[in-house]
Amino acid sequence: MLRAAFTGAISRSAVRSAAPIARRATMVMGTRMYSSAHEDESFESFTERYVKFFDGVEDLFELQRGLNNAFAYDLVPAPSVIESALRASRRVNDYATAVRIFEGIKEKVENDNQYKQYLDELAPVREELGIATKEELNL
Repeated sequence: MLRAAFTGAISRSAVRSAAPIARRATMVMGTRMYSSAHEDESFESFTERYVKFFDGVEDLFELQRGLNNAFAYDLVPAPSVIESALRASRRVNDYATAVRIFEGIKEKVENDNQYKQYLDELAPVREELGIATKEELNL
C-alpha cells in the first residue's frame, strides 16, 4: 500500500512538472517566423542565375530540379534560360525533358501568340539539337 501511494505521488509530480514545459513548447511551436529580409530579384539576375545553373547541370535529377524551380516563379523564363535548359537536357541525353520544356512554356505564357514567339526565337536551337514540340510529334 505504501508502494502504491509512493508511485502515485511520483507520477503526479512528474505530470505536474511536465505540464508547464508542454505548454511552453506549444507556445514556441505556434509562433512562425517569416523573413522579410529577402530582396526582390530582378528579371536579369534571375535569368543570369538560371543560365549559369543550366550550363553547369551534370545529371537528369539536377536538370529537372532546376526546371521545377525556374517554372515555379510567377514569370516566364527568358529564351536564354530555355536555350540553356535545352542544351542541358541534350547533354544529359534526355530528349523527353527537352520536349517537356516547351510544354512548360506553353502553360506559362498568356496566349498562343507568345508561345509562337518563343518557338520562333528558339527555332535555330531546336533545329541544331533536333528537338520537336509535342504538337509536331502528334502527341
